[in-house]
This record gives sequence, C-alpha cells and structure tokens, in this order.
Amino acid sequence: MTHLFHELVFNTANRGVITEALVYQQQRLDYATLAQEIELAANALLALRLGRGERLAIYLEKRFETVIAMFGASAAGGVFVPINPLLKAAQVAYILKDCNVRILVTSVDRFNLLISVLSECHDLHAVIVVGSAENLPVIPGMHVICWQEAMAMPRSIHPYRCIDSDMAAILYTSGSTGKPKGVVLSHRNLVTGAKSVSQYLKNNQDDRILSILPLSFDYGLSQLTTAFYVGATNVLMNYLLPRDIIDEAINESITGLAAVPPLWIQLAQLKWEKVTSLRYITNSGGAMPRATLDKLRCALPNTSIFLMYGLTEAFRSTFLPPEEVGKRPDSIGKAIPNVEVLVLREDGSQCAPGEPGELVHRGPLVSMGYWNDAEKTAKYFRPLLLCQSGLTIPEIAVWSGDTVRMDEEGFLYFIGRCDDMIKTSGYRVGPAEIEEIIYSTECIAEAVAIGVPHPTLGQAIIVVAIPLDGVHLDPETLLSACKRHLPTFMVPSLIELRQGHLLRNPNGKIDRKSIAQEFLHTFMPVEI
Repeated sequence: MTHLFHELVFNTANRGVITEALVYQQQRLDYATLAQEIELAANALLALRLGRGERLAIYLEKRFETVIAMFGASAAGGVFVPINPLLKAAQVAYILKDCNVRILVTSVDRFNLLISVLSECHDLHAVIVVGSAENLPVIPGMHVICWQEAMAMPRSIHPYRCIDSDMAAILYTSGSTGKPKGVVLSHRNLVTGAKSVSQYLKNNQDDRILSILPLSFDYGLSQLTTAFYVGATNVLMNYLLPRDIIDEAINESITGLAAVPPLWIQLAQLKWEKVTSLRYITNSGGAMPRATLDKLRCALPNTSIFLMYGLTEAFRSTFLPPEEVGKRPDSIGKAIPNVEVLVLREDGSQCAPGEPGELVHRGPLVSMGYWNDAEKTAKYFRPLLLCQSGLTIPEIAVWSGDTVRMDEEGFLYFIGRCDDMIKTSGYRVGPAEIEEIIYSTECIAEAVAIGVPHPTLGQAIIVVAIPLDGVHLDPETLLSACKRHLPTFMVPSLIELRQGHLLRNPNGKIDRKSIAQEFLHTFMPVEI
C-alpha cells in the first residue's frame, strides 16, 4: 500500500517496474535508479540538518534534480516547497521567508539572481546548487554546496518517521494581486489525488505523460504523481513555443497531455496529423472555449478529452468523461472518485437544480489550510453542517469561492469565481458567458471579460481580445455578436483589441486581475 508521497516511487520500484520513470532532454531514469537517487538526496538533506516537518524549497526549471529534491525532502521527513521558476527574486524571497525555508535547491544562475535577497531569509541555512558551486559569492552563516557533493555525503543518518496526515508540501498560489497563499498538503492529499485521477484517466504502465506545466502548480504536480502511482513514464519539458510540444509528443510517443485554456487555444491552431500516440488530453484551470474544443476534437478524433475542474485547496474536484463532451461541452462534470461536491447557498443549505451556489468540496483531498494564515483558513475551510446527526466532531470542507450550478442529472456548470463576478446594473454576470460569445465568432485567439468601476452601472464590462493570426476585424464586429446573443446588461461597454498574448500569471492562466487594474479609471474620474 502507498501511504506517503515518496512511496509513489519506492513502491513502484519495489514492484520491479522496468519502464522509464523520467525522461529529460534525451536523459532517462528507470524507477530503480530514481529511487536510489531519492534515497541519496534524503540522506544529504538529513546531513544538512533538515528537521522533521521543516521546509525545503526548490527553485529550478523542470529537470531530474527538481523531482529528486521534492521526493528526497519527503523521504527525509521534510516538506517540499516547489517555487515557480518564472518568479523574480523578491517573490522568491517572500516564499522563503513566509514558510521559514531551511534549505534551498537552485541553479547557479538563479542563485546569483537571489544574492541580494537571501540575507533577509533568516531561517535559510543551506543552499544546494545544481551545477558548479565554484566562485559563488559567500553569504555569512550559509552553507553553499553543489548537488554532486551533497549526493556523495556518507550514508549514516536515518530519516524521520512520517504518517500520512503529516505535511508533505506547500504549494503557493500564483497571487496575481496581493501576496500568494501557501496551501499545505498532506501525504494523504497527494497520494489520494494520484489514485483518484489515475483511476478515471485509466493510467497504466504503458502511458507516457508529457509534463509541460510548472511543478509548483498542483495540476502540473499531478502529472508526476499519477505517472508514478501506476508506473508510467513522465517526460519533463520546458518548452519555448507551442509547436515544440507537438514535436515532443511525436518524438516521445506521448499518450497523455495536460494544459490550461490559454495554451490549448494556441495548440488548437497547429497541425496534429503526425501525433498518433495520444490517448487522452486534459484541461483544467478554466473553461476551454467551445471553438477550441471543437478544433481539438476534429484534429484528434481518436483522443479522449477530459474537461476538469480543480482548486489548489483540494487538488481536483470534478471531471467530465469523454463520452459526455459532445452532449454537454460546457459542463465541468461530476465529482472525481472518492470526493463529494456540493452546491450550497450562503446559509449552508443545498441549492436546487439550476440554482447558482458556491462549490463546496468534501473528502480526503481537502488540504490542511493556508500556511501561517488563520484568518484565510477560517474563511475557506469551514465545518460542514450537512453531516450525520450524532457526530460530535465537525467535518471540515473547503469552500471554493466559485459559483456553479448543478442540473437535474447532477452535472455541474461553472459560472465564475465569486471575486471575478461582474456586478452590473443590479445583476451578477459570470465573465465566462461573455467570453464564450467572443470565442464563438472564431476570430479571436484569446479573450478576457472584466468588470471595472462605473459611476452609474456599479461595474462596466470590458473585453480585451487578441485576434487570430491573419484576421483583421474591428471591435464593432465583436460588439454586434454580443448584442445578438446577450441581454443588454451583459453587453460590453468597451472592447479593446490587442496583438500578441494576454498577460498570464506564472501558472499560464490569463491574469484577469492584473488586466483589470489597467482599466480602473476608464469610466471613473481620477481623484486629485
């Protein structure tokens, strides 16, 4: 039985699985070798005085050392904190200080970028540098050691004993506005998630999963955990262009691919006819536009498409089976195995079919709350009132902050994030409804609908859109489509067309909050 995060690799290796565990730039590791490397890393971290439950941060691109450090921290009894490699020095320093990181694993180039801020991280006492650690600046009170030297440390220290309710990881949300929150995950959360997801994706040892999302993103980390749970192969990739993803899928005979909507929009414009091995693709992190979904279904007729919904605080909540995609492409499906999803009113009672309410998730994937933030934890992690009478210890569920509705058959439909809902003319409008109309014109590559302050409407609706390459149009064309298909109160007050790409957060999602900041004073006078 697998109970602990690092056992995902150890147990698979002990079963004698001989498939490749990891592939990175033509380098390949089987499960037995990966398990050995993880044991060496755990020994090194213990020798560097990583205590039970103490945090190890990894600030690296996807590569073997990134994965080995994560699982090594777990095997040592510590907690791993993967940091998105796109973050800048000040953002990295915030995370290091916020969760009291003791050891940092990073590259030579990234270490040099962090020199000016590491002295502020008073709990940090050791840095393991991937690459040569020669001629690096000296930081008083900090032990700097290269990866190879750490992995060669004498093996004499026993790891701490862990149980599955212990902390295993802290994943920081992207934090487009304000400071990011550290979501604390237990071993049970991570292992149960791997088991549940691999069950409905029907993952097996023959799968070759392409990992293109950041491992600091719960959706990206899932590509590792599901592969290791079943003994499949994970191919790590730091891509430059969407075309590179298709090339890698061909070269490595990829069977599983996960991405977020902005990337699927780009990938749907490319040619897929040489991709013959792809068994399934998945989408999460937002609704996939109908036009994009239709293009992918046409380009990949033999590939199963799974539309999913999740939140870092509970990892994954729902999925829509491929056989339902043609019938209800706007649905996020039903609860994944071993999870119950409820749609509740503000008073905690259940909504009627078709009635909008907040998505509430219960079960073993509910995380341990936010690191060092009791106020936010109390807001989103609350006792569930709908429990069996006679139980005296309340069950804690997670309130997602997302508005959904459930139909008569139990299928869920995403309406919008509570804090993204546009409040205009006395109505609450989900931006996804407007964005879907914009995408339906088949002229637009990317679009985002936002609400900004307005003196009489409360909020005015603004759409920012990127036309497809080679398409010439004016905002009136999109405005006419909105007027034909939307009620008057949902018609945008302004549509702005841009070139290039919309601003994204480090996880690759469209950063609607930062975009909205650009338009704060569009309809409101600037106070002097």
